[in-house]
Amino acid sequence: MTQGTVLVTGASSGIGAVYADRFAGRGHDLILVARNAARLEAVADRLRRRHGVAVRTVAADLTDRTGLAAVEAILASDASITHLINNAGFGSAAPLAAASVDEMERMIAINVTAPMRLTYAAVPAFTARGKGTIINIASIAAIGPEVLNGVYGGSKSFVLGFSQSLRKDLAGTGVTVQVVLPGATGTEFWDVAGLPASHLPQEWVMSAEDLVDAALIGLDRGEFATVPSLQEGEEWGAWEAARQAMLPHLSNAVPAARYRSA
Repeated sequence: MTQGTVLVTGASSGIGAVYADRFAGRGHDLILVARNAARLEAVADRLRRRHGVAVRTVAADLTDRTGLAAVEAILASDASITHLINNAGFGSAAPLAAASVDEMERMIAINVTAPMRLTYAAVPAFTARGKGTIINIASIAAIGPEVLNGVYGGSKSFVLGFSQSLRKDLAGTGVTVQVVLPGATGTEFWDVAGLPASHLPQEWVMSAEDLVDAALIGLDRGEFATVPSLQEGEEWGAWEAARQAMLPHLSNAVPAARYRSA
């Protein structure tokens, strides 16, 4: 008996393909979304043979409103879907002056607009059923946007902030939200970004398999934010505690003393 259907974006390679394999191994049927139909079908065929699950492929460019709308319609109408994994995206290592603004706009479409709209499509169905899981793939650049291209960092900061708000809004509905913040991962991401992973210190680069396996352990433990490469989890806890401590003090009718005229 199926455990429900998992919809994975960016599923033709890398992190998305590993997520598909791991959920298929748990007995879930799959809906795999990516642009390259041939690569997507090759992944699907391998998973059908390996795990004996049903796999549907949807060739769609999520930067295109027509392709995005097709996936939104599936999320809104397919009652078997239990998980949405917003994984599709790309990055850049180029500084602002060297980056194409049209390419940056396309990055925002796939990294920001697509997960936002797909989540909006999934949430009403999930809340109506009182269950569902949304996994948003962010990046360590979400809390260090200056480490790579600024538009990329900003887009992943959106994913983190959106996930934080989503978690609050969906509390008590039965819907689980997890945000995953990968560090450098050995996928095609770096080739697209213009900085092949082979050029990075190898002690920085985690395999996609290790990343996803760690993220799933975090999911199973009920973690909201999972940072697989952060060796000292207390550092995340301290960062979040400092953020929460500052929140009540960020709005005030009176300027801080340091900004007042002598």
